[in-house]
Amino acid sequence: MARKHRIPEAAALRYEEGHESAPVVVASGKGVLAERIVEIAREAQIPVVEDAALVSALLALELGEEIPPELYQAVARVLVFVYDLDRKSEVLKR
Repeated sequence: MARKHRIPEAAALRYEEGHESAPVVVASGKGVLAERIVEIAREAQIPVVEDAALVSALLALELGEEIPPELYQAVARVLVFVYDLDRKSEVLKR
């Protein structure tokens, strides 16, 4: 049986605690655009987290739109992961 080729998908979020009530979609796309979003994130040393179900939900949102409450838990898991990476990185720099 032939394996289906999956088209890359990506979304980027911004969350400024104290300035925004919820994370906001700042980039999203499929195919070449998704690959570019990931490339830019990696060049800027922004962590990239793979979660196919979450990215599919984020792609349904408009740019600049806050995530809806039903995505809070999934996005919170990503943010905790990223914050943990940042803390570990700071400890290693000392």
